[in-house]
Amino acid sequence: MKRAHVQVDGVVQSVGFRPFVYRTAVDLELRGCVRNLGDAGVSVTLEGPDDQIDAFLRELEANPPPLATVERVTVDTEPVTEYSYESFSIADSEDRGTGGGTVPPDTAVCEACLADIRDPSSRFHDYWATACVDCGPRFTVIEELPYDRETTSMAAFPLCSDCDDAYASPSDRRYHAQAIACPSCGPQLAFQPHDRSVDPPAVGERTGVDPLPQGSSLVEGDGQSLDAAARTLDEGGIVAVKGIGGAHLACDATRPDVVSTLRDRTGRPAKPFAVMVPSMDDVATVASASSTEREWLRSARRPIVVLDRCGDALASNLAPGLHTVGVMLPYSGVHHLLFDRVDDPIVVTSANRSGLPMQSSNRAIVEQLWDVADGSLLHTRRIVQRCDDSVVRSVGGSRTLLRRSRGHAPLPVAAPTPDDADVLAVGPERDVTAAVLSGDECYLTQHVGAVTDRETFRFLQAAIDHLLALTGTERPSVVAHDAHPSFRTTEYAADRTADRTVAVQHHHAHAASVLMEHDCPRAVCITADGVGYGPDGTVWGGEVLDATLTDADRVAGLAPVPMPGGDRATEFPVRSLVGLLYDREGVDIQALVDALDWSPPNADEPRVIEQQLEADVNTPVTTSAGRFLDAVAALADICHERTYEGEPAMRLEAAATDGTPRDVTVPYTTADGRPVVDTPRVAELLVELRRDGTHATDVGATAQRILADGLADLAVDAAAERGIEAVGFTGGVAYNDAISRRIRQRVRDAGLAYLDNDAVPPGDGGVAYGQTGVATATVRDGDVDS
Repeated sequence: MKRAHVQVDGVVQSVGFRPFVYRTAVDLELRGCVRNLGDAGVSVTLEGPDDQIDAFLRELEANPPPLATVERVTVDTEPVTEYSYESFSIADSEDRGTGGGTVPPDTAVCEACLADIRDPSSRFHDYWATACVDCGPRFTVIEELPYDRETTSMAAFPLCSDCDDAYASPSDRRYHAQAIACPSCGPQLAFQPHDRSVDPPAVGERTGVDPLPQGSSLVEGDGQSLDAAARTLDEGGIVAVKGIGGAHLACDATRPDVVSTLRDRTGRPAKPFAVMVPSMDDVATVASASSTEREWLRSARRPIVVLDRCGDALASNLAPGLHTVGVMLPYSGVHHLLFDRVDDPIVVTSANRSGLPMQSSNRAIVEQLWDVADGSLLHTRRIVQRCDDSVVRSVGGSRTLLRRSRGHAPLPVAAPTPDDADVLAVGPERDVTAAVLSGDECYLTQHVGAVTDRETFRFLQAAIDHLLALTGTERPSVVAHDAHPSFRTTEYAADRTADRTVAVQHHHAHAASVLMEHDCPRAVCITADGVGYGPDGTVWGGEVLDATLTDADRVAGLAPVPMPGGDRATEFPVRSLVGLLYDREGVDIQALVDALDWSPPNADEPRVIEQQLEADVNTPVTTSAGRFLDAVAALADICHERTYEGEPAMRLEAAATDGTPRDVTVPYTTADGRPVVDTPRVAELLVELRRDGTHATDVGATAQRILADGLADLAVDAAAERGIEAVGFTGGVAYNDAISRRIRQRVRDAGLAYLDNDAVPPGDGGVAYGQTGVATATVRDGDVDS
């Protein structure tokens, strides 16, 4: 016989791993113990016959629990002649660890727990917080490692005798399930009506539980609270629904008047709203979903999936000007119980005021949303880390993450840049996600958003501190940040205590994210987005880079053009159009506006912009692909004012789905000795199409085709000249399905490997991941800022 000391790393805490180990060891008549470690790993000590221990190890790796991921198993054995354990047990957790564990993400309520909720004979009947080892909150409730009930916000709810028995019973699927709760001992629901004629009620400070509002208007009791919320929705009201990682604003998704009210109260005049439908059968009534997309919808991660819209069941103003709609299925017991009372799809959008992160405490929900919602459906479980919904879309035939958050965070992404240094990357400034690189794994925070506002920036700081604690990174030795000198994240990086800081150019980080995902040492990368600070002080955004983790050589791209008004050009697309057409022979921009009967907010604005260009006042130079698409959206009279991030380009893509691209030869020129797509000449060609009566949808489709073909062919040529065998495509423009498909096709037709993002978003949500790789390579080469 022998004794084996087994260290298991990966996602092995809070996923039923210790109960699995216990049952397997008992079945094989082994003795010893299993315990959680302080780094989210698991330690197992086994005693018994050699063949039985070998059988245990095979089972460990072959059939772990559904939510577990076994990444490494380290085994040390020694011969023994007698047992030192009388049986096998689950031992108390230890603070020690080896840095190999991972906290699991939150997952949707499983089918078994949902059956308990539906079963009138179950003690979990109609209980919203029903969970087991296979489902429920994890990341959003954990305070610190190891993952035990006392280190989560569930510590505030002592187990009743029935739950305590289940927790201690190896045959129960709630055996050592830290989120176990029932109506007798768990967190409770309450509904607070909002009377906007009076001030909101007082809500106490959060301690162990999240306290409820005080006052006689509060509706208590789970069933009564759900009834009140459903009644408010049925009456056309707006309800703030507190869920797993924060609150949604919900309303009837089929009524345009109700959606308009939500838009007015939130100041979101056109932002597309996602919808939640009761079941998979209901998806077909609002959108078309492939078999793969249906798998994404029903997965334990339960993301919002962007689908092609169909039918007229949804309000026409749900996603104005778009051909798609974000759809999701219920993932919390609250959602399922609400749909027992509500028949129609409901809008689900983040519950926050402009400039603030999603609200997650009862106090903030009530106080901040008192004038926005007609009521709040609250619960007493404290949310430790807010976590927004993940968003995915099929782009170019592949899964593309638009937002990596709930269901993913804080799971690591492979990073083939192992180094002794722990690297913290703080991302750019918009759509921020931070990252911690430790060894060969990169851990990403949940989606944070734009940190231009103070409260969201504080959220980023808290998310970083939490991730550093969960990964056991006391003090990162390297901090990576965007090269833009004025970003808040750049200032934050400078203020952190670290041995070195590394400034990473925005598009180099984008390119690095693709290289790292594919473990590719070198590729020509198309990095196309809205804005990025260039090393030359200009605004980049349409680049073809010869990229490694160490360097990114700008070899081709889009022509540099003026961006009149700077940031104002991102809000008003006509500015980008005037910048493209300015000083082009034979183009009278104001006359063009009048002739095409445009409807920009200010009809004489083009003339004013031209005067600004003539005076050379606030007209930075840009190569932005995003601004080019914005300009086309204005030219085609599709969008003249951006009210949310990416709106002009998204509306253009939607319109172009009904268009046919014209056969236009891509015009090229040179800039600083490198070949570039002559975007001003492209704009002229598109103007000619408009003058000839070409439909706006065809103009949009033609513009997208020219952009895709131009960048793809430049990248293919650059690869051929340099003997490079792979071309990558990343950046925010990679969310455009038509452009992505076309670039992929041309790259593969040229016999080259095509690389894109899968594990992280191609947009700015993946920048921090790329920053970690560049910083590691830079430090290794000894070239650092400080």
